Amino acid sequence: MNWTISGETGMKTGAKITGNLDISRKIIIVSMILLFLMRIAVGWHLLYEGIAKLYTPGWTSAEYLALSRWVFAPFFNWIAEHQLVLYIVNAINIWGLIAAGTGLMLGVYTRAAGIAGAVLLFLYYISNPPLVGLDYGVPAEGDYLVVNKNLVEFVALVILSIVPTGRFIGLDRLIFIAGERKAHKKALLSQPDAGAQNLITELPMTRREAFLSFGWLPFFATFVWSVIVKNKWESYEKKNLADAMTSATMKTFDISTLKDLKGRIPSGTIKDKTFSRIILGGNLLSGYSHARDLIYVSQLVKTYHHKDKIFATLYMAEQCGINALLTNPIMATMIDEYWKRKIGSIQFLSDCAGLDYDEKGAHATPYDKYLDRIRRAIDYGACACYIQGETADWYMEHGEPDKIEQAMNLIRDNGVLLGIGAHKIETVKACVDAGLKPDFWMKTLHHHEYWSAHHPEWHDNMYCFNPGETIEYMKSLTEPWIAFKVMAAGAIHPKNAFQYAFKNGADFICAGIYDFQMVEDVNIAFEALNSGFTRERRWMA
Repeated sequence: MNWTISGETGMKTGAKITGNLDISRKIIIVSMILLFLMRIAVGWHLLYEGIAKLYTPGWTSAEYLALSRWVFAPFFNWIAEHQLVLYIVNAINIWGLIAAGTGLMLGVYTRAAGIAGAVLLFLYYISNPPLVGLDYGVPAEGDYLVVNKNLVEFVALVILSIVPTGRFIGLDRLIFIAGERKAHKKALLSQPDAGAQNLITELPMTRREAFLSFGWLPFFATFVWSVIVKNKWESYEKKNLADAMTSATMKTFDISTLKDLKGRIPSGTIKDKTFSRIILGGNLLSGYSHARDLIYVSQLVKTYHHKDKIFATLYMAEQCGINALLTNPIMATMIDEYWKRKIGSIQFLSDCAGLDYDEKGAHATPYDKYLDRIRRAIDYGACACYIQGETADWYMEHGEPDKIEQAMNLIRDNGVLLGIGAHKIETVKACVDAGLKPDFWMKTLHHHEYWSAHHPEWHDNMYCFNPGETIEYMKSLTEPWIAFKVMAAGAIHPKNAFQYAFKNGADFICAGIYDFQMVEDVNIAFEALNSGFTRERRWMA
């Protein structure tokens, strides 16, 4: 730019203006370089996300869409429920991320790539925004309060869609230059002067133009190399490393996911209620681990099962077909919150645990307090309540069947299913002899083929004291039977425990399952129920 300013003052002013222009030019160049680096970073992330989804067998957005809880939840849930629509959405996700990421990294059609990426990220954000009250309990990396990584990258892509960084460093620069040359050539050809047409020459690409047009290449080459190395390492892990964390050697821990589910658990009915053949036990969730001599485990379990983890476990169970949770009334408020947030609709069966003991082992809970626990469970929406095993054992052993009957009347009067539980078969027999007739029985069932079952003293190591007698007597009862403690609190593998319980007369089993065991254990139960075994007791549900 030429400035026509005369005199000493003019010279000083001109120098000042020229200096300001140089500073502004430098600021613009630095800003464009920073925006270019931001474009590379966001493009890298989007491209990798797309490739990772493409090469993940069975990847689907169904779970993410099903978790949607905001104002657009019905729309996103509808997509998750319709396979054809879901298939199209999955394809748009994968190829949209790949196309947007590639365009941003190469700087080709940068504005279109930025807009496409921004649209995808906007949809991700509104489907599951990190808003107060919508933290549905499945923690996700990058989710904070209102602002999450989706929103941050969305804003970045809006900026990149406005500022033409591809023309600064990228293939868009070549496209732009080619367009300018074509227009200039057309203008010269339109001139009547033949001399003007002789000026048309094909100018070679300068070193500067090549550097700016292909400045993205080192980053893209690094990306490709990183993907190849990662793929080789993962292949090496699969071939050479066991699926466990053992000794001092770090090895992969392969947690089965929903894509590995072999089938949903069959169901049965108790009166007018339908329950999955596996009912999720609540002891692990509430911290009752029954870990024998490992006195720290209950505290460890409580620490692991914070509220978010409990919600994630319940949601995972429902995705596997488990539609009921059996737990203590102390969990009632958390289940109520799980329902109110519309994370899921798992049914709640309450054990109405009511016994506390003094230091001498004597029953120390006032009976009114026990009845209050029943009322609490009912008030919080329990669909079934049962007289818990230790409670029933206590009252029958101490000749107080009327206490059980009074509790039964309270449950029946409130219109929920009624059950009686017991650790000892003698308790069940005594209840039958006393004319107590529940809607279902809760009775422990497991064999004694594990080492701690034969310890001379009982110490949190046995729950079905006479399995043979239990199996034989339960044949005579026509009410449905929910067997619990079938794994002897972790002493028996599910492959053995589930088959044993169903084969020997249980209509349902109650099992405590961690979230990372959920799919594996459901698959075991599914295979057990479909193995063609014969059982002497007919199905009562």
